Amino acid sequence: MPAYDDSDFDLPLLSPVQAQKDSSTMHANGNGLSVENGNGAIEIPATRSSMSEAAKYMHNLSATPSMRDRRSSRNSFGTALPIPRAKKHSRLSSVHPRSGSPPLRELLASQAQAVNPQLVEKAKNMAFAFDIDGVLVHGDRLIPEGCRALEILNGDNELGIKIPHIFLTNGSGKIETDRCAQLSKILRNPVSTDQFIQSHTPMSALSEYYRTVLVVGGEGYRCREVAEQYGFHNIVVPNDIIAWDPTIAPYRVFTDEERATSRPRDFTKICIEAIMVFSDSRDYATDMQIIMDLLRSKGGRLGTVAEDPVAERIPIYFSQGDLLCPTEHPTPRMSQGAFRIGLEAMYKALTGADLERVVYGKPELATYKYADEILTSWMQELHGEEKLPQNIYMIGDNPASDIIGGNEYGWNTCLVRTGVFQGGDNDENNPANFGVFPTVLDAVKKALRNELGPEFKVFFDEKINPVLHGTAADAAVVI
Repeated sequence: MPAYDDSDFDLPLLSPVQAQKDSSTMHANGNGLSVENGNGAIEIPATRSSMSEAAKYMHNLSATPSMRDRRSSRNSFGTALPIPRAKKHSRLSSVHPRSGSPPLRELLASQAQAVNPQLVEKAKNMAFAFDIDGVLVHGDRLIPEGCRALEILNGDNELGIKIPHIFLTNGSGKIETDRCAQLSKILRNPVSTDQFIQSHTPMSALSEYYRTVLVVGGEGYRCREVAEQYGFHNIVVPNDIIAWDPTIAPYRVFTDEERATSRPRDFTKICIEAIMVFSDSRDYATDMQIIMDLLRSKGGRLGTVAEDPVAERIPIYFSQGDLLCPTEHPTPRMSQGAFRIGLEAMYKALTGADLERVVYGKPELATYKYADEILTSWMQELHGEEKLPQNIYMIGDNPASDIIGGNEYGWNTCLVRTGVFQGGDNDENNPANFGVFPTVLDAVKKALRNELGPEFKVFFDEKINPVLHGTAADAAVVI
């Protein structure tokens, strides 16, 4: 590299004393150069503002949607979102009497419910929807109050009755059966796939619209497995593309193991019909590069560049829009919403156009419509009644998704302090309408007593026979 002397800059030489003397003037008018006293560094005025330019590339709603200024849809073009129909259970519910003698607890619970039919009807007319991360767990670590809250709803209450509840999470990245098995172990309570909605669960309906899709996010190839479960026919993941052409991601170190498990093909001959971001990206640089190449291509064909990137752009779907997510780390980590905002800004910078995109998950209306389907089906499974409870309580930790969505859908919303929200008395933009609670257990107890009376007991005493008004259960059991 050639050596330079001061004459190469074509600048007048300044003594260190003069440079120090003139420095304040040069910085003030922004037109000069100064030589710092002591190290000889040359300062050149910036031609670009020091303020962030991200704002002009972002939709106002991307980071902090508010009930005060939010449109009816988070999607930039207000599209309708397809959702699947929930499967209907047989009326021969798993909770109906089985052959043989029922255990003592079931007998006592049925008697307690027979003595309090009005209370039973109220219990069947309420339900809960739980966010998971930051409410019941932190990553793979149990929040202890979450275990107890679920025990109460699974029958450890004075009626011995199961109170309908579902799990409505913006979490993602695994097949539902695998995630439910994992949660059942962590929460020490059964979690059925019939009461569980991940952010990408409703996206299974999109398999009827697209055959060849790029699926992004998650660990390894789990999201490919999710897409296969949903019925997508031709699934591409970023590793398939890198194995075909490593130069597409110049900073990616592609291992032999990744190459062996990928499915390369000639992507100049394949039209990818849609992009699906199912879960958080594990490699922002690679995923953003591939997505941007496809968004600017001719109808989803890699190796091409569209003359009009807007007219020829393929659709892109995100399973959720949360900016932050609580984990084992002391403060929440960036989530899929941060990845989306980055893509929006990048697309705007490269094309000059806003990126039209579709966002599922909370607080999108489609997620709550699907939750209605799941709750109605789960009511039939538990109680043999195919109806939607009127009093539904949403318990979450994120005002910008859990609370805003529940409020707009007419649910009772409870905000807990064990996750994203760590603020004051309530969130200013999206306040929980039923209140703010230290933990999920406090919220569940308050909701139960609001519907079933202030004296409602959140434990079931197997030693008391309700028919005999306090006599020990083992003294006599009335059938």
